[in-house]
Amino acid sequence: MLVHLRKIVRAAAPGANASISYGMPFYDYNGALVWFGAFKNHIGLFIRPPVIEEHKHELNGYETTKSTVRFPIGKPLPVALIKKLVKARIAKNTERNAVRRPL
Repeated sequence: MLVHLRKIVRAAAPGANASISYGMPFYDYNGALVWFGAFKNHIGLFIRPPVIEEHKHELNGYETTKSTVRFPIGKPLPVALIKKLVKARIAKNTERNAVRRPL
């Protein structure tokens, strides 16, 4: 599932840089993009606020916190939804960087 999640993130953010942060796979694209990891009963996708709150209605059925979505082990990953979340974080990072670096 983690390999599949990695492919989903790479497809949504082909220019993102991969590394390890907090002991988990991490992607950076104009700032922190996502972290993810495997746990006993779920795969955790960690993404900075407010992305999860802004997509709360689409995340019904998944356990969430302010910055985490938990996908149950053994169930298919929601590819389109994960791509949408990653792209939303890319947009936030890009917007933030545009404000910080005016032309």
